[in-house]
Amino acid sequence: MPSNIEIKAFLPDPYRVRQIAEQIGEDEGAILQEDTFFTSSKGRLKLRRLSPTHGELIFYERPDAPGPKQSHYVISTTGDPDGLRQLLSEALGIEGVVRKKRHLFLFGKTRIHLDEVEGLGNYLELEVILQEGQRAEDGMAIATALMEKLGVKNEDLIAGAYIDLIKKRS
Repeated sequence: MPSNIEIKAFLPDPYRVRQIAEQIGEDEGAILQEDTFFTSSKGRLKLRRLSPTHGELIFYERPDAPGPKQSHYVISTTGDPDGLRQLLSEALGIEGVVRKKRHLFLFGKTRIHLDEVEGLGNYLELEVILQEGQRAEDGMAIATALMEKLGVKNEDLIAGAYIDLIKKRS
């Protein structure tokens, strides 16, 4: 199963972090994403709707802890995200939906996501993509160094997923 090292953090000053990301990363643009989370007996299962004709079904497992953590995932694409959402909602039930505008910057093998999450605010997500045979510790060191470069403080790190924050607010 592919894996990466991930962090999520609240951004008290998204403008400043964006300026740094623009200086160090390759700008890949912004996209609207809608993630529907389904009930799952282990890990998390979500359908990411990118357009009416393009989506990704994503299963992942990672600890709900602040700071850099390893995530194992599997992704399958679909040309009918709305139909798949209906099917999975009938079969499994929906836990909730996360809507966000995501701006992506690439910094080496790391994806820097600047997210405007509906109902929550501005967040940063780093994904250090691990290459086959690369140690998780190496990815964690890369994530920690990039957090420093972007000015992310430990107190801004969040433990779980956006869906957890949305469910807490409800």
